[in-house]
Amino acid sequence: QVQLVESGGGLVQAGGSLRLSCAASGRTFRRYYMGWFRQAPGKGREFVAASSWSGADTRDADSVQGRVTISRDNAKNTVYLQMNSLKPEDTAVYYCAGRVGAVVRTEPYNYQYWGQGTQVTVSS
Repeated sequence: QVQLVESGGGLVQAGGSLRLSCAASGRTFRRYYMGWFRQAPGKGREFVAASSWSGADTRDADSVQGRVTISRDNAKNTVYLQMNSLKPEDTAVYYCAGRVGAVVRTEPYNYQYWGQGTQVTVSS
């Protein structure tokens, strides 16, 4: 019913920027809270940011506060994650996720739909 495809990952030097995109297929994108998570090698899946359908309610993880901006374009069925001042510790596979609900959530298990992930590697 909903398919999510991430793009925009790659290799970047510390201090650089990347904008990740998540394209959603289907007709119900507006109903979904969208989130970004990441998973570094040997670690669990970590919350990065989330947004309500309108973008009015957003949440960023402490680890990325001041460095990321989540936004969405519902007309394009796309959610973005702008990442600035990247650090080596940001290196991970980044996943786009969606869920149906009325309250923003930060736990992975609340999200029903997941993309395949896009690799972000930040070099020192």
